[in-house]
Amino acid sequence: MSSQNDEAKKHFIQAVSRIAGFWGFPKAMGAVYGAVYLAPEPVNLDELVSLTEVTKGAVSTHVRALERLKMVRKELRLGDRKDYYVPETDFWQIVKNILAEREQREFDLAISAVGESLEMVRIKDGHSSDKERDFLSSRLEAVKTFFDQIDGIVRVMISIESSGLASVAASFTGKGNANA
Repeated sequence: MSSQNDEAKKHFIQAVSRIAGFWGFPKAMGAVYGAVYLAPEPVNLDELVSLTEVTKGAVSTHVRALERLKMVRKELRLGDRKDYYVPETDFWQIVKNILAEREQREFDLAISAVGESLEMVRIKDGHSSDKERDFLSSRLEAVKTFFDQIDGIVRVMISIESSGLASVAASFTGKGNANA
């Protein structure tokens, strides 16, 4: 029979899994992070398989992704060939790491594509009316301006120390620092 704590851990791991899915990450990756986060000691892949009920191959893949995002880090133990993992517990640092990772790839591509679309519309081709071109140009310019503003906000967030982000968030919520 499992204890209340074991049930709470399972419930939390499922919740982190759902949150990961909401943000576009694999649910199993969220489960792996949740299991590492709640582990009082560094955990290895075999332990993560047991805690998450995810295959060892999938756990390994998700641990590598979590390492790339700096959500977990490897900790070596002398005399043991297994890799052990510990969580990043500063949630603001995690947000910054994810934003930095995603900023570099998808967002830059999206901003670039909007700019290219705007340039295409601005080139007179003889097939489009001025009214249609003006409409498209106006809409694309609005999206480009918005994306540029979001890009600026993300860059500022990435540059601010975690404690500063926590202070800003606390001023909105009235709650203290969320770092464990």
